[in-house]
Amino acid sequence: MPANTTTDTNDGTCELMVKREFIAQHYLTVPDPEPPEGDVHSHQFTIEVEFAADSLGEYGYLVNINEVETLLDDIEERYRDTLLNDLPEFEGMNPSVERFARIVCDRFCADLPDDNPDEVTVRIWEDDLAWASHQRTV
Repeated sequence: MPANTTTDTNDGTCELMVKREFIAQHYLTVPDPEPPEGDVHSHQFTIEVEFAADSLGEYGYLVNINEVETLLDDIEERYRDTLLNDLPEFEGMNPSVERFARIVCDRFCADLPDDNPDEVTVRIWEDDLAWASHQRTV
């Protein structure tokens, strides 16, 4: 059998996760947030992007990690050392970690050229204390 084909069919779920860390700032805009949440403050955000599928694609990959890394480079460049509140995607919205996870997941679902994954999950950690995730079937 040629090396670029797969024999994996419905015998379980394959998962792959790639992560990236950077520092960004935000402040919450909900009514009367308690300090420090209502003041500008920094977090070390860790983005974990997880892909899942019942079978592997061409060459035995779930996704091409190089393509994932390229998208993570773009995402890190977009958000690193920024005030999330100032970005158009957060305009008029509370820049919660939950909303951040949805925005990043939307980006992966729209821009990942690989069409093999069945699901994409983005988990974003605020420091090492809390995380939120957004999951989407592709």
